Amino acid sequence: MLEARFGRFLPGFLMRRLAAVEARIERELERFAASLPAQAAVLDAGCGEGRHRGCFTHARYIGVDLSIGDARWNYRGIDAVADLAALPFRDAAFDAAVNVVVLEHTRRPDRVVAELARVLRPAGRLLLVAPQCWEVHQAPNDFFRFTRHGLALLFAGAGLQAARIEPIGGYFTLLARRLMNGLNFFQGGLRWLFFPPAAAVGLVCGLLLPALDRLDAERNFTLGYVCLVEKRAEPRSSAP
Repeated sequence: MLEARFGRFLPGFLMRRLAAVEARIERELERFAASLPAQAAVLDAGCGEGRHRGCFTHARYIGVDLSIGDARWNYRGIDAVADLAALPFRDAAFDAAVNVVVLEHTRRPDRVVAELARVLRPAGRLLLVAPQCWEVHQAPNDFFRFTRHGLALLFAGAGLQAARIEPIGGYFTLLARRLMNGLNFFQGGLRWLFFPPAAAVGLVCGLLLPALDRLDAERNFTLGYVCLVEKRAEPRSSAP
């Protein structure tokens, strides 16, 4: 949202500060991709336009989407059109998978996580990003929000072991984001009268407030979670 509207007018370092959540997700993707060996088979489940493809140039990247998320997007470059709750791949087909801000758009997130686990090989890894306190987006296909405990429950039910479930910022990052949402809210009709002060407050707070997250140890107020999980290795059968 911010990058699309203001990326042409603001220096890159300011955009990275204002769009800290997007920058965090991008760093996580790059780190995850760098940890994979050459020619690893990677599934991007809910790839949209395939914007993450560039992170996996050294791997065998497969992008899958149902192609209904955003009417403005170009889905012609994806590899397969499919429901994530019924993936058209054999068991253990992939070394790794990513699912980035997609789970909330699925009607059966439990089935989606189970399918991701099914197509991962034993010890295969999944990077998943899910929201807790985001605004409604891509309506009407926006159904759920997730706590860290709900995500852990989904992973455990699918035979996935959570290595980490980390909040994307705390109370102050969430507050900053809500104030920056005014750049969208104060548009149209009489709302335009409030746009200049809302923009000033949102941009200043977006730059300054996230630094106060060090005061929030529990981070129960968060935009969402970055999760790194692994499929449990199949137990070795003992010799008779």
